[in-house]
Amino acid sequence: MSRSGALDDNEIQTEMNKMVAFISQEAREKAREIQVKADEEFAIEKAKIVRQESLAIDALYEKKRKQAEVGWKISQSTALNASRLKVLQARNEHLENIFEEANKKVKELSSGGSYAQAMENLVLLLLLAPEVTLSHRPKDSDLVKKAASAAQKRYKDMSGRESKVSFESSLADDSAGGVVGSTMGGRIKVDNTLGERLQILEEKMLPELRFDLFGANPNRKFFT
Repeated sequence: MSRSGALDDNEIQTEMNKMVAFISQEAREKAREIQVKADEEFAIEKAKIVRQESLAIDALYEKKRKQAEVGWKISQSTALNASRLKVLQARNEHLENIFEEANKKVKELSSGGSYAQAMENLVLLLLLAPEVTLSHRPKDSDLVKKAASAAQKRYKDMSGRESKVSFESSLADDSAGGVVGSTMGGRIKVDNTLGERLQILEEKMLPELRFDLFGANPNRKFFT
């Protein structure tokens, strides 16, 4: 006898079990797909974070390196400048000692035997106007008058002209000596004192003295 289309309880249970097994298998496969995708996304995100942190560390290291390099350069420059200043100070002190010694020698000249001839020459350089006033040290009064008389004679012999001379004892006795000539009511003055002549010589010879004493300055191409 043939069966109808209806399923009995065993068959229904079997079909149910098949459906449950299929759904479970689909769920497991879907779960694996989700896990695989999640692992991939986690790996990508992790690599991204690691890369960002690595770049941040590299940037921080580069910043620190540059700061350290700048600090080192500043320290080196400061030390170099301090060393240069010490050298310049020592050189200037040496030059000042030379000039001070030269000033002593010039003062000694005014008390030596050659001062009279030097005074005559200094006065002669001032006799370029019809009337000249000579300012001198009080203690040089007699010496200046004799020097002026001799210089006037030499000036007339050389130029054929005469120059009238008057005298003022207005220079300090503790100065190096020499004379100051003035004319036109004092509007024109020429300082021919030994101190002034020495100062002019110092200014003129200073570059040459520096070269002779300390050698060529690498920061200067020329000196005058």
